[in-house]
Amino acid sequence: MAKATKKQALGRGLSALLQESPNINSASDKNADKLVGNIIEIKLNSIAVNPYQPRTYFDEEALRELASSIKELGVIQPITVRKLEGNSFQLVSGERRFRASKLIGNTTIPAYVRIANDQEMLEMALVENIQRKNLDPIEVALSYQRLIDEINLTQEDLSTRVGKKRSTVTNYLRLLKLDPIIQTGMRDGFISMGHGRAMINVENTDDQLAIYEKILRDKLSVRQTEYLVKTVKSGKVTKPKKKTLPKFVRDGKKDISAFFGHKVDVSVTNSGKGKITIPFHSEEDFNRIKNLLK
Repeated sequence: MAKATKKQALGRGLSALLQESPNINSASDKNADKLVGNIIEIKLNSIAVNPYQPRTYFDEEALRELASSIKELGVIQPITVRKLEGNSFQLVSGERRFRASKLIGNTTIPAYVRIANDQEMLEMALVENIQRKNLDPIEVALSYQRLIDEINLTQEDLSTRVGKKRSTVTNYLRLLKLDPIIQTGMRDGFISMGHGRAMINVENTDDQLAIYEKILRDKLSVRQTEYLVKTVKSGKVTKPKKKTLPKFVRDGKKDISAFFGHKVDVSVTNSGKGKITIPFHSEEDFNRIKNLLK
């Protein structure tokens, strides 16, 4: 208990130091050694979200569960932020904890303070997120590609940074050669990374999509997909005909398109499950569609 009290007091003291020395922006600034590398209590409204965050989807139910845990036990693991001008900060990692804390009305959060430039910020954010086990394969692949493109890493350097074999890094990057529809299917969990890896060997995107449709329609395993890819490449298989949508979908599709003012796309599996895709052409168009859903 005494140790916890001492730690909390230390956090308050560092917070006071921050108020007294708001212009700490580099390791050489006065009092930087006392602030950087320490955990302090920071106001949530002084923290900006990370523009380099590779994760684009946050499960709402999981977020509420985390918020409930934080309400009962507090934030057990501090977030990491980088110091900006004045008393403002930017998230490096911990966006789920940040969002969950705001969800329950907390006004402050414990944070580990770092000083980093934009490139270091990008690298920390990407590498930290890559280590998570619940990223989908395309999120990992895109993160790898950003590290290569924006930090000028070779695949060899990248494998060392993220602690993965070079062959593993290469396999993820190759997924980005797949048609965007297939990449989306992988992100949505319709197919696995194994399915994707099998289809990489098919260069023609029409052939890729034909195989993808057959995987969904016939619920093919990875091994069955690999065999199908071999037969397609050898020219011994006929491409499946384009699936005809059920009448109720064809009729309803017209009504939905009229309602949103755009031609929507609808796909349906053999089990009757499907997906409606609504396009938008600008921020204003997006907001218009959002208001229609209220």
